Amino acid sequence: MQLLPGPVRRLAAWCAVILLASGVAYVAIRLCVELRTAVTPALLALLGTALLRPLHRRLVKAHVQRSLAAGLTCVAVVAVVGGAVYIVVSVLIETGEQIIASVRHAARDIADHFGAAGTSLDDLASNARELLGKFGGTAASGVVTGLSVVGEMLAVAVLALLLVFFFLRDSDRAVGTVRAIAPPGAADTVEAMARRAFGAVEGFMRGTTLIALIDALCITIGLLILRVPGAVGLGALVFVGAYIPYLGAFISGTVAVLVALADRGFVIALWALGVVVAVQVLEGHVLQPMIQSRTVQMHPAVVLLALTAGASVAGILGMLLAVPLTAAAFGIVHELQKRYAASEPSAGPPSGAADS
Repeated sequence: MQLLPGPVRRLAAWCAVILLASGVAYVAIRLCVELRTAVTPALLALLGTALLRPLHRRLVKAHVQRSLAAGLTCVAVVAVVGGAVYIVVSVLIETGEQIIASVRHAARDIADHFGAAGTSLDDLASNARELLGKFGGTAASGVVTGLSVVGEMLAVAVLALLLVFFFLRDSDRAVGTVRAIAPPGAADTVEAMARRAFGAVEGFMRGTTLIALIDALCITIGLLILRVPGAVGLGALVFVGAYIPYLGAFISGTVAVLVALADRGFVIALWALGVVVAVQVLEGHVLQPMIQSRTVQMHPAVVLLALTAGASVAGILGMLLAVPLTAAAFGIVHELQKRYAASEPSAGPPSGAADS
């Protein structure tokens, strides 16, 4: 190695570090995939804890015992989420057929205006219908598999809720646990990294939830004013889609515009498009800077790459987890950069100043 020039040695060292880090990351991801039955509830519980910790902290400050405060927080979450799911599902059941019919009608109109006599989209529709028929036959023969998937989802939800309870109840011991498992002499650094990562996740979850609620309310009110059918269901779709940055907003907004086009005509569809675009502009230029100004800011390209990687690893669940986990990673990197810059020795005074 001494025979090689200095730049080549540095390049080789960096390549070795990158390969080692990539190998460790790959092994960690594969282990998480293999142990997803345990890893998924733990990650969901961490996101839930980050979102609910302010409520639990307020109850504790009101002199409520920690276990009781954690239990009340979980009960409140079950009540709110259960009620919201019931309302959303009931609205989607009532208006789902109308929304689907509107989307089909809009697709036919687009085919009539822009397709070659509608052949391309008609063929696509017939092929999709044939594929759905085959899939339906396969699904009918595998009802047990579907029930097992539903049972697994329920088990994951229950386990995640129990973990949220324990994480909230024992949150005061988290710092001691982190310092206990940290390597000797690195407890302060590990604690700072953990605080920075959890703070990034907490800020992302709270900010995204508030932004999703504002987006859903604004779009729902706009669609109700335009008398677009299924406005409440479309607003619920916007709220859920907001947790998947960029892609979720694009899909939910496209569905809303297509429904308006099919049932209310081209002019109302343009107004609906204007409402969707105005809400997205409000989110990007006002809500995001104001609400998430203290969290880790990520470039849109990084977010899209994280979504793609999450989808390739774990599908929709991976897309939901990708951005908060990336925010946590960015928080750790920023903390290390800050500590590394602070630990660098400052340059001494110039020689002339020393001589004088």
